[in-house]
Amino acid sequence: MAITMTPAASERVRSFLANRGKGLGLRLGIKTTGCSGLAYVLEFVDDLNADDEVFTIDNVNIIVDGKSLVHIDGTELDFVKEGLNEGFKFTNPNAKGECGCGESFNV
Repeated sequence: MAITMTPAASERVRSFLANRGKGLGLRLGIKTTGCSGLAYVLEFVDDLNADDEVFTIDNVNIIVDGKSLVHIDGTELDFVKEGLNEGFKFTNPNAKGECGCGESFNV
């Protein structure tokens, strides 16, 4: 099982953590929501939970809980800029479909 991250994403996460001044890394998870059923969640992590898996990429820790990992195993996290918009992009080989607005997915 693995989560990967592009250099652009790892640089952005490093920048966020440096600006925040603390934190073990970034949590990548999912929650039940949206038209397709599941949505990605990103949040800072200060303490690890017992079921957390830690993936260290370019000196950045991506933390994923066991329940989320089942649905996002193999996902690549990228940071993209398109015109005036910028944000994280998820390439998830487990996703079978996405809603029209791109906010949620199903497996």
